[in-house]
Amino acid sequence: MDFNPLLSNARNQTGDTEFYLPVPAGYQPGRTKYVVVMGTVMSGLGKGIFSSSLAKCLQDKGLVVAPIKLEGYLNIDAGTLNPYRHGEVFVLDDGTECDMDLGTYERALNHDLSRANFATSGQIYRRVLDRERTGGYLGRDVQMIPHVTGEVKNRLRELAIGTQADVVFVEIGGTVGDVENHYYIEAMRQLAFEEGPSNVCFVALTYVMEPPTLGEQKSKAAQLGIRQLMQCGIQPHIIACRANSPVTQKVRDKIALFSNVPPERVFSMHDCETVYLIPELLRGAGVDAAVIGWLDLASRVDEDAERLARDTWMGYVNRLRTAQRQVRIGMMGKYTAVRDAYASILKSLEHAGVWLGTRVELDWVDATEVSDASVAEALQNVNGIIVPGAFGTRGAEGKIACLRHARETGLPTLGICYGFQMAVIEYARNVCGMEDANSTEIDNDCRFPVINLLPEQRKVEGMGASMRLGGHDVIITPGSLAARMFGSRCRLRFRHRYEVEPRYIPALETAGMCFSGRAPRGEIMHILELPAAAHPFFVGTQAHPELISRPLRPSPFFLGLVDAALRRAGYSDLPPLRYPGEDPVENAAAADTPTLSA
Repeated sequence: MDFNPLLSNARNQTGDTEFYLPVPAGYQPGRTKYVVVMGTVMSGLGKGIFSSSLAKCLQDKGLVVAPIKLEGYLNIDAGTLNPYRHGEVFVLDDGTECDMDLGTYERALNHDLSRANFATSGQIYRRVLDRERTGGYLGRDVQMIPHVTGEVKNRLRELAIGTQADVVFVEIGGTVGDVENHYYIEAMRQLAFEEGPSNVCFVALTYVMEPPTLGEQKSKAAQLGIRQLMQCGIQPHIIACRANSPVTQKVRDKIALFSNVPPERVFSMHDCETVYLIPELLRGAGVDAAVIGWLDLASRVDEDAERLARDTWMGYVNRLRTAQRQVRIGMMGKYTAVRDAYASILKSLEHAGVWLGTRVELDWVDATEVSDASVAEALQNVNGIIVPGAFGTRGAEGKIACLRHARETGLPTLGICYGFQMAVIEYARNVCGMEDANSTEIDNDCRFPVINLLPEQRKVEGMGASMRLGGHDVIITPGSLAARMFGSRCRLRFRHRYEVEPRYIPALETAGMCFSGRAPRGEIMHILELPAAAHPFFVGTQAHPELISRPLRPSPFFLGLVDAALRRAGYSDLPPLRYPGEDPVENAAAADTPTLSA
C-alpha cells in the first residue's frame, strides 16, 4: 500500500509545522479507498444517482461500500428546508433529516444509512468550534486550512472505520466553483495527497449541451468546468458526460484532450428509460472496471457474487420495461410544482408497479385548488389516490375533500402522515358528526381537536430535529389488513409533531375506523384502515412508508394501493394479492417476481 508516511505518524501537530492530521484511532491508511464525485457546469445533473449506481456496481462485486453526501449549506441538517427549494427531506432510521440523495443510496444499495453518511457545513463548523472551545487545538489559531478541511477528512475516515468499507463514496453537493463547497474540494485534494496513489479516484460529472437551434453537441462549457476543477489542484481520473442523447466520440475526444483524461475514461451518461438502468449502463461503458483498476481493487472482487447480483437487478429492470398493465394514481399534494418533493413516493409506486407488472402513471392534483364542488371532476380519471405528507394549513381542506370523495365512492386511498391526519379529521366530521373537528395545527380553537400535538412536543420551542423522527416499532392488530401486510409487528419511519388525540379514539373506532397499528407504549396511532366490507382499500399511516421501500422489497402500503387501483381500473383477472406478512415465498413464486421480506 503506497500512502503518505505522514499518516503513519499522524497526530494533532502543533508548533512550527503546518501539518494538522486528525486521524481517528484505528485508521489503517490504504485499507479504505475513496471515490470522489463532483459536478461541473450546473447542479441537478444527478450526481447522487450516478454515485449510487457506481457504488452499487462495486457492491455487486462483493466490496463493502459506504456513501457520504457533503452539503455546502450552513443548516445543521435538511429538516428546516422548504421542499420547493431542496426537494423532499429524507429521514433515516436513526432520525437524521437529510438530503434526498441519501434515499437514492438506500434504494440502490438496499442498506440503511445513518447520520455518519451525511454532513453539512453547519455540522463541520460546529465540530470545529466545539473543539476550539474545549482547547482541542492546543493554542493554534483555527483556520479553514488546515483545521476545517481536516475535520472534513476526519469525517470520511471515521466513516471508513465505522463501516470497514473497502470504498467510501464521497458526493460533493453543488458544482465546482460554488463558494460554499470550495473547502470540500480543497479537503479532497489534501485527502489524495495524504492517502497516496491508487487510493483516491476523482470523478467529474459534467454536462454536454445540445442547443436545438444548432443541432449538435457543444463541449465548451464542460471543458471550462473541468478546467476550473483542475485549477483547484484536482486532476479527474474519470469524466462522466451527462446529455440528453449519447455523447459522440468526437465530443468525448475533445473533452479528453482538454482535461488530460484518456479517451477511454471519458464516458457518456445520457438519459435512459429509468435510473435503475444506470448500473448496467456504467458496466457496459466500463466505468466500474476503470475505478477498480485505478484503485487497485481487483484482488477483492468476487465475480460469482457479481453475476448473481447483476442477474437479480436486471430481472427487476426487465420487469419494469415489459410491464403490460397500466394504472393512474392521483397525487393530492401542495408541492406539485416540484416533483422532487415526492421523490420517494414516486419510486415506491414504481417498485410496487414492477411487482404487479404495472406501469403507474401520475395525475398531479394541487390540493390548494380542490373543493367539495370540484373534487369529482379533479379525480374523475384516476384509479386511486395518495394524500402525502405536508405541514401547515394551506391545502388542508382540499385534501379533506379528496378523502371524503374517495371514501364515499370506494376510490382506493393511501394517506401518508399529514394525509393520515386529514383522513381522521374527515371521518370525524362526516361520519362521527363532529362538524368542527380539526387539527390544532390548523385551528387551535376548534371544538373537536381530533389531531393534537404529541405530549412531548408541547414544550418544544426550536424547529430543527425536534419532531418525532426516525424508525419506531409498530404493534399490529391481529386479523387486520395491516396484519396481512406485516404480521404481528413492523418498523416504520416517522416525521411528525401531531397525533390522533387519544380521547377521540373510542368514538372513531365505534363509528367503524380501525386503528390497526399502534406504538408499543402509549396511545400513538400509526396505521388506520376501513374494513373491507366498507371500502376496497382505504388505509392511512402516520409513518412515511416511502422511505423504506426498495426495488426488490416494495412497501406493502403501495402494493395494496396499486393492486386495488388495478381492480378498480377493470383488471378482473388478477390473482389475490398475498402480502409479505402472509407468505412471501409463495407470493413470489406465484407472481414470478423477486422475493419480498416483511
